[in-house]
Amino acid sequence: MTRRLISTGSPFEQAFGYSRAVIDGDLVFVSGTTGYDYATMALPEDAAEQARNIFRTLDAVLTEAGSALSQVVRAQYFVTDRSYCEPVLAVCGEVFGEIRPAAAIYVVAGLLKPEMKVEIEVTARLLAPEQDEDPLRAF
Repeated sequence: MTRRLISTGSPFEQAFGYSRAVIDGDLVFVSGTTGYDYATMALPEDAAEQARNIFRTLDAVLTEAGSALSQVVRAQYFVTDRSYCEPVLAVCGEVFGEIRPAAAIYVVAGLLKPEMKVEIEVTARLLAPEQDEDPLRAF
């Protein structure tokens, strides 16, 4: 399989020289994703709502790649304040409760813009050819 790049159309991708996701072999590597609604470029104030937007973006990107949230094998969560850990992890539990990928959460000094409170990065496997949809689809 050849390497394939996926874009969400975010202005950050072109400006900063990265892809939202890269498919290489049977793996999908999704870049760190923040909580923007990329259709409107609006960013909620609430960290949990930012996480929900992130999972909507991840779901769309993984679907476009031929994968799904149920195929995520690794997740990394970055938050800019310790107080965001539990609300963000609660959203992660809603999405990944049955999937349970290897994961870690990091409290970082900041993200690219001060209003960004959460960033999530995942790695997933492609769906097998006989598997055309995700039985655990959350969105």
